[in-house]
Amino acid sequence: MHSNKDNLLVLHEDNHIIIINKRAGDIVQSDKTGDKPLNDVVKEYIKEKYNKPGNVFLGTVHRLDRPTSGIVIFARTSKALERLNKMLREKSIKKTYFAVVKDKLKRRENTLINFLKKNPKNNKSKAFPKEINGSKKAILHYKVIKELTNYSLLEIDLETGRHHQIRCQLSNIGHPIKGDLKYGFARSNKNGSIHLHARKISFTHPVNKKLIEVTAPLPKNDPIWDACN
Repeated sequence: MHSNKDNLLVLHEDNHIIIINKRAGDIVQSDKTGDKPLNDVVKEYIKEKYNKPGNVFLGTVHRLDRPTSGIVIFARTSKALERLNKMLREKSIKKTYFAVVKDKLKRRENTLINFLKKNPKNNKSKAFPKEINGSKKAILHYKVIKELTNYSLLEIDLETGRHHQIRCQLSNIGHPIKGDLKYGFARSNKNGSIHLHARKISFTHPVNKKLIEVTAPLPKNDPIWDACN
């Protein structure tokens, strides 16, 4: 499953930023597994493509959980990184996700508001209806865009970016994401993925101020994602 620069899915590239369509299973930054992270793969790609001597600067703007696929933004300059980090804090980067969840939903559209508390021991978040000590407010909006036999495809707009927010909030209403054992789906996907995909992103370019809008194609060779296209 390891990525290498030859199968890197680049969605946008300029002097200041590079946007990748991450495959499920790839890690964005190095972790205790010791597997090669996506940021190293992107550095190799840049080094080779532009014949850059020495170390390549690459800033990780945000992460995606390992089993999740879709859009990841990296900064190629420190100026872009600083500005993108600020934009993330100010919530001026709009992100839309696709999720395939268990069963059909009673409400076609809804806003979910919970207070999430992360348990570092099992790396899992729990949703509470009211604020408790150490919890953070989490808000997402979903709408059903397609119904499959045993699943629904949701389009999700995040208002906050909490640990495992989408996974936890959808599980909390009884609709865990397909393949997400950690949050209550009955069985895992063969490839270890979950059916959560960072689908679209839009923001003002941190340097040239043009509007950047990017859509990441859905994972290939997957019958459920194929049915969502």
